[in-house]
Amino acid sequence: MTKDNHILIKNIYYMLSYAFRVLKQGGYEKVAAEEFDHIHNLMAAILSVGIGRQIKRGLYREYISRKEDIPVARGKIDMMGSLKNLISRKRLLACEYDELSENNLLNQIIKTTVMSLLLHGEVKEEYKSDLKKEMLVFSNVDVIKPSAIRWSAIRFDRNNNEYRMLISLCQLVLQGLLQTTESGEYKLASFFNEEEMCRLYEKFILEFYVKECPQVKATASQIPWALDDDERTMLPLMQSDVTLTRGERVLIIDAKYYAKTTQEQYGAHTLHSNNLYQIFTYVKNKDAEFGSKPHTVSGMLLYAATDEAILPDCSYRMSGNRISAKTLDLNKDFSEIAAQLKAIVNEYFPKVV
Repeated sequence: MTKDNHILIKNIYYMLSYAFRVLKQGGYEKVAAEEFDHIHNLMAAILSVGIGRQIKRGLYREYISRKEDIPVARGKIDMMGSLKNLISRKRLLACEYDELSENNLLNQIIKTTVMSLLLHGEVKEEYKSDLKKEMLVFSNVDVIKPSAIRWSAIRFDRNNNEYRMLISLCQLVLQGLLQTTESGEYKLASFFNEEEMCRLYEKFILEFYVKECPQVKATASQIPWALDDDERTMLPLMQSDVTLTRGERVLIIDAKYYAKTTQEQYGAHTLHSNNLYQIFTYVKNKDAEFGSKPHTVSGMLLYAATDEAILPDCSYRMSGNRISAKTLDLNKDFSEIAAQLKAIVNEYFPKVV
């Protein structure tokens, strides 16, 4: 039987607010203070504020290619089309031209998401009312099929970078981020890509340490291979989720969000083999980077807790380095989550007396 990750609704907001720092800026204070009984109400409230902010800045527009029969030349004349019009005794020129329009993919995704929320039975009328007013500005924007959206193909630049957070939230809504299990709890929907939630979990942990633990340097740094020569052909990148550093002390954290935190064979529960091999490789290569200088490099697998009876909570000494596995319960009050994350820093980076 597959076990599930449980998350308090309020904690989803906290995770999003760290992952997207814009949620800590002006305009979102009301959302942070509210209590939500359904995930879609939370998403509707955040999107309402975000869309309102974007409307004040102006909707993103881009050039859209159009073909049209018009009485006056515009853009490039389509000779074959114009000849057909002439034969049909139509006094129109077939023209191809580019028009600056708000009816582009990014705005279409936002409108499609909002229309989905407006049709959702769990979204309260107060949030629907705000979204309906905002959609008046999107009157020239089309609604599209969510299944047709190629999320991986979306690119942001300096002209549309302000849409990054809104589009990410739209993706979570349209792909069915969460489903209710019982009062106050939500779990991953079976159709949602676990990898997407894992990325949010990774981003949250990194940004939490950046913001809340200034005594250490938190990065998602690459780890160089400890090679005996310079031959690097076909070697994969070693990209850490979170690397905490202070002086000669380093803790590499691999954040894992799985439906099952352990693997089971013949009734015995063990850590995922690939996870352990990966963190061990990261640690040993980082360890070699220091050479003969005094240092301490450790590694940690930090799993999001599930409702499994057995959860990882172990620590090992491997070839001179500490490798541990812990779980973070996202179904607890956020103050407890923050305390556990800070306790990890205090444990691995003790204050010098």
